[in-house]
Amino acid sequence: MTDPIHDTVIRILAEQAVLEPRDVSPEQTLTDLGIDSLGLVECIFAIEETFDISVPFNANDPAQSQFDISSVAAIIGAVKTLMADQNGA
Repeated sequence: MTDPIHDTVIRILAEQAVLEPRDVSPEQTLTDLGIDSLGLVECIFAIEETFDISVPFNANDPAQSQFDISSVAAIIGAVKTLMADQNGA
């Protein structure tokens, strides 16, 4: 059984990194994928638009953001949490 949130976040990150989704694994970091700060902002916009959520992300200081970008798995988990919180689940 596939997880549509997982698959979609992987696709968004892979697209930004110019990789195939199969080449992106949950334990990788954005640095591992070659995604820089501008790419990260573009990923955040794509995630917000795709999932219709508002990501609490500070582009000027990502370390102080409430959105965990430490790994692909952390981003997937953060998206799932935001969706649950913002949809009242």
